[in-house]
Amino acid sequence: MSAFVGIDIAKNSFDIATPLDNGKFRTKAKLPNKPSGFQELEAWLEKHAKPDAWLVMEATSVYHQGVADFLYSKGYRVCVVNPAIIHSFSKQDLRRVKTDKADAKLIATYARDKQMDLRAWVPEPLPRRRLRALVRRLGDLQEILQMETNRLEVSESSVQKSIQSVIDHVKNEIAETKKAIKDGIDDDPDLRQKRDLIVTIDGLGETTAAVILAELGDPLDYRGPRAIVAFAGLNPLVNTSGNWTGPTHISKTGSTRLRTAFYMPGIVAMRYNPAVKALAERLKDRGKAPKQIVCAAMRKLLHIVYGVLKSGKPFDPKLALAH
Repeated sequence: MSAFVGIDIAKNSFDIATPLDNGKFRTKAKLPNKPSGFQELEAWLEKHAKPDAWLVMEATSVYHQGVADFLYSKGYRVCVVNPAIIHSFSKQDLRRVKTDKADAKLIATYARDKQMDLRAWVPEPLPRRRLRALVRRLGDLQEILQMETNRLEVSESSVQKSIQSVIDHVKNEIAETKKAIKDGIDDDPDLRQKRDLIVTIDGLGETTAAVILAELGDPLDYRGPRAIVAFAGLNPLVNTSGNWTGPTHISKTGSTRLRTAFYMPGIVAMRYNPAVKALAERLKDRGKAPKQIVCAAMRKLLHIVYGVLKSGKPFDPKLALAH
């Protein structure tokens, strides 16, 4: 029986694989991603996996949530891994086949080879899940509003009334969703405390605080600010070969929503946040490009968010300048 199981999850189905001693894998494909499939998975695990086996899967939007919740409720050790980590491991593993079965095998191989890096997954509190759903819905509504507004500007008069009706409705939905987000945070002591600390940071308001709490979860669950920066895809990738050094880019392998949410706050903080402003000026004097400076400002803000929440104290510009 194996101590490591890889689970590759799609919207409607998932595949499982576990490594064998002979270098091959035991697999099962296309289990339905719903309760009946979860029951099949449990039966399979009882036959082929140890009771304390690591069950490892990628964080795939919301599609992994049902499987993870089910396995956790049954007492299994679940690990949910950032897809960027598996992608990086695949390059090291020199795999070339891109199929669901191959991905399940790859995840199982990662679990076995990197077992010291595995961390047990615990379901998020319900208020945080609700907040994430609301924040993402708000983003969808804002995109719809922008599209309809653009359409109104170039539309024929015969359809303008219809478009305006949609715009009015979407605006009402946005207002209600914003209220639901605020109420959800206000009604939860933990979310409210974290929100109140985050908004003391110059450059960050309630809108960005809601995105942070929704997309990042509890920042203190991470190993440190660098892990948060990596989650946001803002960690720099140095491009070097021998004596040649190419341009440095950010990885962009983390949360697009979080990275997008920090762009404007990063620009604002370069003017009004003393610690970020000092950093931006130093980088400008060193000849860094504007985009590099903005990315550095965003990283600095994430470091400050972590520091404020860890200390439990409001933002102190003097303390931030000292680091």
